[in-house]
Amino acid sequence: MRIKFLNVALGLALTATVMSASAQKKYTEGVVNFTTAMMGQQINAKSYFRADSNAFAFSNGPANIKILTDAGAKSMVILVDVPVANIKKAAVATPDDIDQAMAGLPQFTFAPGTETKVINGFNCKKVVATDKKNSKTFDIWITNDIEIPLAGVAKYYQGIGGFPVQYTSFSQGQSTEVTVTSVTEQKVPAGTFGIPADFEKITLDDLKAMRGGR
Repeated sequence: MRIKFLNVALGLALTATVMSASAQKKYTEGVVNFTTAMMGQQINAKSYFRADSNAFAFSNGPANIKILTDAGAKSMVILVDVPVANIKKAAVATPDDIDQAMAGLPQFTFAPGTETKVINGFNCKKVVATDKKNSKTFDIWITNDIEIPLAGVAKYYQGIGGFPVQYTSFSQGQSTEVTVTSVTEQKVPAGTFGIPADFEKITLDDLKAMRGGR
């Protein structure tokens, strides 16, 4: 089995953001719905959140993927469930794995603009993000309508001044455009942030081998 879209998914899981204190509505637990493209395929994804944990979940073909991260950026687990192949794996990242993932992320400076638009009901304003590593710029649309404690290995959009609604996600040299479609306040189902007992624990290297090393 080859999970060719894994790097893009990791980029999305590492995009948790600290919200502005001026947000109008504060969510403490719930789910964010996204649309994005992975390897040329349109994907609908969900990010379950609470103050200390985040679970980014999506399906691609027969595979159900969930990426678990914590607020302290100390842990990451990739759950791979392929029912038709009887595959249930939990790839547990080491501290070195996480450090390498973080090292590859962009380092942005932010320049707020004056342009505004409404995206899926969110009042948004444009911020131009410039990567200090290569001077490339990206238009990011943020909102202050809401505040969400998206836990995870949040780095490159911290300090942007709001919640990114339409943005570019990055991981290991790959990027993808992401749009938030909705945010729902709800109790996250029990077990969302844990490793199921019937999943076999493996390393990230083992997971790379499963997807052909790509």
